[in-house]
Amino acid sequence: MTNIVLATDGSAFSDAAARFIAEGKLLQSGFTVHVVHVAPEVSGQVRAFVSKETIDAWHQEASDKAMAGVCEILTAAGVPFERHALHGFAPERIVAYARTTDAQAIVMGTHGRGSFFDAVIGSVAGRVLAQAPCPVLLVKAPEKA
Repeated sequence: MTNIVLATDGSAFSDAAARFIAEGKLLQSGFTVHVVHVAPEVSGQVRAFVSKETIDAWHQEASDKAMAGVCEILTAAGVPFERHALHGFAPERIVAYARTTDAQAIVMGTHGRGSFFDAVIGSVAGRVLAQAPCPVLLVKAPEKA
């Protein structure tokens, strides 16, 4: 079985990446999409005052919300998928997950802001692209009419 990792942040850009997969324009059938969302870690100060159960619930709620749109798109297209809520530093977790599933590709939506802006604030897509063990497909959302 071929595995594809679809990283999502809940944005329209992630939805565009899911639509790209659902439309089957490039990828052949016979794969499972592993939808992943990475919620950031909370600081040690927060952990000192908030229970692990509360933090875990927050991570799960954030991931469920972020994955909802792409999961609806994949369901409507009949594309088989699994959901995976992760937490940590997004680029590292996405790449590590791709390795553990022996993913054939990582698909991500991109904001397409440009290299200067990404150099200043960092880019999850750029870091994944630099570290990925497999091809990375970046999908830009179509311009609004």
